[in-house]
Amino acid sequence: MLQVAIKKLHPSAIVPSYAKPGDAGLDLTAVRIISNDSDQVTYGTGLAFEIPVDYVGLIFPRSSIRKYELSLTNSVGVIDSGYRGEIQFTFHKTSHSNSTTYEIGDRIGQLLIIPYPQVQLVEETNLSETERGENGFGSSGQ
Repeated sequence: MLQVAIKKLHPSAIVPSYAKPGDAGLDLTAVRIISNDSDQVTYGTGLAFEIPVDYVGLIFPRSSIRKYELSLTNSVGVIDSGYRGEIQFTFHKTSHSNSTTYEIGDRIGQLLIIPYPQVQLVEETNLSETERGENGFGSSGQ
């Protein structure tokens, strides 16, 4: 099992855990509101992580976000192994009048820590042929 160092930056910070056996993401909890205006709200988790080299932390919204009028602003957050600051979530308010937002103490997102390969790019004049080729959006049908 991979061990990851974690630091509480806020006295109310909650060490994340998996909700159920087999879950991929660790649930992260809001401990403070960093900013809140008519367009966006940013929450702090009060936590910093030491992601190992050759691993990345990916921040996703929880499925419960469908109950709120929010959308994670960067879709998926990338936490590089060199970052030691607080994990924060900024949500775009999709309805500007009376947007339903998370409360302090709510689980607001999830963190996956996964390995990734280092790649070496090799410039070529031609790429191998495939059935799909250069066909882009919608190329596989409906």
